[in-house]
Amino acid sequence: MNKARLISGLIVLLFAATTAANAQEWTQWRGPARDGVVLSKYAPATWPGSLKQTWRVEIGEGYSSPVVANGKAFIHGRKDPEEIVASINLADGKVLWQQKYQAEFKKNQYAVAMAKGPNATPLIVDNRLFTLGVTGILSAWDTATGKQLWTRDFSKSIDTTKLFCGTAASPLMVNNRLVVQIGSDIHGGQVLALNPATGATEWEWRGLGPGYASPVLVEVAGTKQIVTLTEGSIIGIDGKTGKELWSVPFPDEWHENIVTPLWTGAQLIISGTRQGTHAYTLAQTGGKWQATEIWKNPEIAMYMSSPVFGDGLIYGHSSKRKGQFFAIDAKTGAVRWITDGREGEHASVLLTPAHVVFLTNGANLVVAKRGTPAFALERRYEVAQASTFANPVILGTNILVRDATGLILLSFGT
Repeated sequence: MNKARLISGLIVLLFAATTAANAQEWTQWRGPARDGVVLSKYAPATWPGSLKQTWRVEIGEGYSSPVVANGKAFIHGRKDPEEIVASINLADGKVLWQQKYQAEFKKNQYAVAMAKGPNATPLIVDNRLFTLGVTGILSAWDTATGKQLWTRDFSKSIDTTKLFCGTAASPLMVNNRLVVQIGSDIHGGQVLALNPATGATEWEWRGLGPGYASPVLVEVAGTKQIVTLTEGSIIGIDGKTGKELWSVPFPDEWHENIVTPLWTGAQLIISGTRQGTHAYTLAQTGGKWQATEIWKNPEIAMYMSSPVFGDGLIYGHSSKRKGQFFAIDAKTGAVRWITDGREGEHASVLLTPAHVVFLTNGANLVVAKRGTPAFALERRYEVAQASTFANPVILGTNILVRDATGLILLSFGT
């Protein structure tokens, strides 16, 4: 019996060490560079015939994606009327700490089928975890202990009686400042830069109410710009001062500007379910910044799914024909390949050195070869028994998946 226990203990320790070694630092929305790219040293060399569930932990509802640092997963969930923040040990699924706070929320009348959030993905910087809830409650937590370091409540700026369905933009760190986008269509929008140690405001932009996209940091000609979407426009903001550098109309009748902007290094890719996909260049002329549209493709219409860039191509999921995977040329918008349809209403998209990985809301993990003339399926797995709207995290030979109410660690089988 003692020998059996020893062997069992060694197996657990070996798995824990392997999981920790394979766990990359996935500390924000869409990963280290906020672009859905999985670094080569953390990407699977080959994909197995099956995936095995190692553990599953109930975390409450929500669409917020998990983040990972130092062998721990951090997740933001909801057990109505409270929002929950938890730290989970990757090796065994043990909840290391959990905090909760009141966040009463009335859903928009048009969003009856949706969960009540949270929607925004947390941000980890050093020993701090930042969460932004659906009602606009922003909090900083100690990653080791779960102690709340500070909080700011922006719920008075959130109003869901018109079209707005709740805060969704994930926090971003720019020039050692915490950047958040808050507000609603009724009260207008704000982009704030805060002191991460105290939460104090250091600069502020005001304008149209927010869309649901998360802001990204773009550097052009030495200028760091925060690019994001409002309910009716695309904007570029100076990362140092908060000054608006440029703005382009991007109206949508339902204010559903959801797709995170993608910067290829030369083109800014923006998409909407009714607007189609557009590409812009960013340039400064005579001291004035300007975004100039260079192409558009109305047949590639992303809804909630944010794309990735590689091989000179934009890979993603279009809402047309009940869901199509696609690859289009980043310079021209021309279609390289597109699937027939019925892939699902949503898919999260990640890029590894050899593959494009799609996780559909129907819990199908689809692995396709990249750089091919046509869609080339490598593997397809069923990864959960409930809907999967959040972005997964690839951890070498392990994958974190959030379903409707739980967080799952999957490991490679044979």
